[in-house]
Amino acid sequence: MKNNSKEYIIKQILENDRELEGSNIDEEVLHELLSGKVSKNINESHDETLTVGQRTADKIAAFGGSWPFIIAFGIVLASWILLNAVILNNKGFDPYPFVFLNLVLSCLAAIQAPIIMMSQNRQTEKDRLTANNDYLVNLKSEIIVEDLHKKMDKILEQQKIILKEINEQKK
Repeated sequence: MKNNSKEYIIKQILENDRELEGSNIDEEVLHELLSGKVSKNINESHDETLTVGQRTADKIAAFGGSWPFIIAFGIVLASWILLNAVILNNKGFDPYPFVFLNLVLSCLAAIQAPIIMMSQNRQTEKDRLTANNDYLVNLKSEIIVEDLHKKMDKILEQQKIILKEINEQKK
């Protein structure tokens, strides 16, 4: 055999190459490939590597997209408008048209948008890791199924031979 690497053997198994038939390396390496666990919890392994800033960004993004944030923000906006326009009769610290409120909202949006994008980028990275892990699990399953098919084919061939021998003995 030219190459005993795992990749080569997997490729040969998936392509149903007969070069591996009769080889004891085939069975040994296949069992080595299949004995270990491939699947892993991406959430745990990914979350362990996050920095404090990344964790904070994720928490801010999670809170910024929640109902408690929307409700609290609505209350703050309504209070701001009521205080300046109604209670202080447009003579408060930010009279109508609420220029300072617009500045605060713009600053909040300018800070919140990159934080949410950082969090989304990490989620995309986590999705890529999950997809890669799914691929490995599927590949392992495919190899197992292919191996089982080969073994079943061998068993069926042996049964045919035995049945043929039994029929010849009866004659």
